[in-house]
Amino acid sequence: QVQVVETGGGLVQAGGSLRLICQPSDDSFVIYANYLMGWWRQAPGKEREFVAGITWRNRKTYYADSVKGRFTISRDAANNAVFLQMNNLKPEDAAVYYCACNPSGDSWFDQSYYKYWGHGTQVSLPS
Repeated sequence: QVQVVETGGGLVQAGGSLRLICQPSDDSFVIYANYLMGWWRQAPGKEREFVAGITWRNRKTYYADSVKGRFTISRDAANNAVFLQMNNLKPEDAAVYYCACNPSGDSWFDQSYYKYWGHGTQVSLPS
């Protein structure tokens, strides 16, 4: 089964930037005509929430209101990778960030549509 790996997390000051990378282990997802890739995050004591998503075929994007204007999701088909550029980070952005594939592309926000979750990468900001 294809694996998804997230990298790029770390400790950053408020106002700083990080770039997260999501790398599936192979290009198996291409069998799904309308799949999208999403970034989610989970802070301690909170439910996992949608952050941003991108459709692989036509690169349509969608963002949670809390990150609009600060985060940018993109994909690199040649390297089979998805990126999340995070600028002007705030303390409330601290969380474990997960990447996942939504094979059907039917919903941005419903976790049940997402399969092939990675193990996450930690983003921390000093409180």
